[in-house]
Amino acid sequence: MGRMQGKVAIVTGAASNPGLGYATALRLAAEGARLVVTDREEAGAELCAAAIRQAGGEAIHLRHDVVSEEEWAQVISETEKAFGRLDVLVNNAGIHLTKSLDDTTPKEFQRQLDVNLVGSFLGVKAAFPLLRRSGAGSIINLSSIAGTLGIQGLSAYAAAKGGVRSMTKTIAIEGAPDQIRCNSIHPGMIWTNMMMQASVSAEAVKDALLAAVPLRRMGEPDDIANAVLFLASDESRYVTGIELYVDGGMWAQ
Repeated sequence: MGRMQGKVAIVTGAASNPGLGYATALRLAAEGARLVVTDREEAGAELCAAAIRQAGGEAIHLRHDVVSEEEWAQVISETEKAFGRLDVLVNNAGIHLTKSLDDTTPKEFQRQLDVNLVGSFLGVKAAFPLLRRSGAGSIINLSSIAGTLGIQGLSAYAAAKGGVRSMTKTIAIEGAPDQIRCNSIHPGMIWTNMMMQASVSAEAVKDALLAAVPLRRMGEPDDIANAVLFLASDESRYVTGIELYVDGGMWAQ
């Protein structure tokens, strides 16, 4: 308890349960952070904030489309109004597309870039001034194992997540003079609603995916939440620009 005491965090894409954003928001709150949870699905974000408050934490929720520069400005404004500062930004909101390159349309490809890459860029750009005024900060961008490995059917998703990986390193360099750290997390096969929705037959796909994971099991949202907690806390105060793989050993192969 208390590893995030006194800190304020924004977590995007926090509506889905089980999901990475939902689990992350609850984990940070359990360690003392005050939370701003956002999602396009406002009802789910509201449930996430309510769960935090029910457990004794502080949280507000906002409807938020991460591809909107105007809505990002509102999120930052509401964060400052509610809590007076910002210490942590978790760019988690994302969408998934499993489709061959031949079948992927330019519109689908662009949509993956807009939500998964441009959305994170807009978040960092909007948050930088408040992070500076708060004295320091930590930005955690959710990339993917697909951002570094070739995986069939993920060309659009991989392009976006690979962009997140590279952008993170530049953000780390540009933020360093203001003590703003930036790191990326690369989940492997994590059992979330997004994973289930991407699968025609969840159990059949799950069995096939397990064969590619050295630990021979799926990850859970809490595995990612714990990684975010480390990078958000002062325990990682000398860590910036890294890629943290939470993938059951896939990257090691």
